[in-house]
Amino acid sequence: MDASVNALAAPVARTGEAPHRYPPGDLAIWVFILAELLVFAVFFSAYAFARMGDPALFNQYQATLSQNAALVNTLTLITASYFVVRAVAAIREDDSRGCVRWLLAALGMGALFLVIKSAEYAHHFSLGVSMSTNRFYMFYFSLTFFHFMHVILGMVILAAVALKARRGGYSAVDHRGVETGASYWHMVDLVWLILFPLVYVMH
Repeated sequence: MDASVNALAAPVARTGEAPHRYPPGDLAIWVFILAELLVFAVFFSAYAFARMGDPALFNQYQATLSQNAALVNTLTLITASYFVVRAVAAIREDDSRGCVRWLLAALGMGALFLVIKSAEYAHHFSLGVSMSTNRFYMFYFSLTFFHFMHVILGMVILAAVALKARRGGYSAVDHRGVETGASYWHMVDLVWLILFPLVYVMH
């Protein structure tokens, strides 16, 4: 009987993995994520209603945006999210070094997003465009810059997670911090996947 129990317990002991939690990460981050999504939903709704009130103006100035730059940024964030998924998978296998490498790759993609978006802003500013130019640009700058700041916060969180992982702070058994950072980053990605077609594409 004892031998049978030990045999059943052996695979768990070998893997040393904690059971997967749903939702992953700390509960507090999910409360924060839901609050953030609610704020973005209000902004998106306000944009949609404003566009319905003056579609000609919104269509005219939407054409001045660079869809190519926005598309590249979309692919950049999707790639970053893939890297974050790989980082979580690595730490679940107790591979701290692999986790750090994937997180650094995600940070690189995040930095690329910021560079492209900053160049886009610089282009508009060089033409004398600002939030006060018209209602479209007011929403464009407000929405995209609000998201821009969330990308920065997401990168700060991922950097903190990578630093702790590098110091051996996570393992296959205890990696809730990695899942917490990943959950926030995926929220940032999700918001952009809604913002991109709403502001850059839809007429």
